[in-house]
Amino acid sequence: MTGGSAGEDGSTVEAAGGTPVLRVENIVKRFVTDSATVTAVDHVSFTVAQGEVLSIIGPSGCGKSTLFNVIGGLAEADEGRVVVEGRLMSGPDPAIGMVFQEESTFPWRTVGDNVAFALEVAGMARAERTKRVRHYLELVGLKGFEQHHPAQLSGGMRQRVAIARTLAFGPKVLLMDEPFAALDEQTRLLLGDKVLQIQQELAQTTLLITHSIAEAVQLSDRVLVMTYRPGRVKRIVDIKLPRPRTAEIIGSKDFGLYVAEIWSDLRGEASLGMKDAEAHLPQAE
Repeated sequence: MTGGSAGEDGSTVEAAGGTPVLRVENIVKRFVTDSATVTAVDHVSFTVAQGEVLSIIGPSGCGKSTLFNVIGGLAEADEGRVVVEGRLMSGPDPAIGMVFQEESTFPWRTVGDNVAFALEVAGMARAERTKRVRHYLELVGLKGFEQHHPAQLSGGMRQRVAIARTLAFGPKVLLMDEPFAALDEQTRLLLGDKVLQIQQELAQTTLLITHSIAEAVQLSDRVLVMTYRPGRVKRIVDIKLPRPRTAEIIGSKDFGLYVAEIWSDLRGEASLGMKDAEAHLPQAE
């Protein structure tokens, strides 16, 4: 994507496309330990436009998951605010749908009942629930699996159930935290393809937290690179690759150049994290 205001390196900080769906403004999150106060996230700001996919990537310990929890309403920021379509978020809100890294399907419910869960809680009529469940299961490629239980599915299929359950409620923003981390590389790529198809069909505004540079480039319009603790916005990279992101594009020179460019930004931050971890290892007697 192009346009919007630019960071010091010329990368786009605020996306074009009118009023952003999601606006994250100067988020600060601190944790108090026995010995010190640690700033995990330090004045992080960005916007996400309608239908855009923005990935956040950074070294372990940079505050990605903390930021995820703040945006999703699971943790309260010490400073700053999160705004969706002009409305200030305060706690969990149906405007933001969340997909987690951990297994989140209900093993005692069928696939169809898993997807229908939030709709049931909201009091939606059975006929409308059934129609919506069928639509979203077909969208994620699980038509015909309505009566299966999660234990009968692969890890990738269970994660698709979780995505369908989240999308069925119609969130303004889909927030995903390392949703494919537990999957093997081939399944990750295939599920990435499926997410791209879903995003294109729904024009779903999406924020993805990931450790994988290739995954970020495959799925995103922009990639936000965070610094090591305290987590700040180091740079936002515009991914100007055509959609759909076919196998040919993923294997292209341009794709590889984006991966190399982001790794160049990330390498120094990852090194800081590694040195910090080594410094805190117990010393041998």
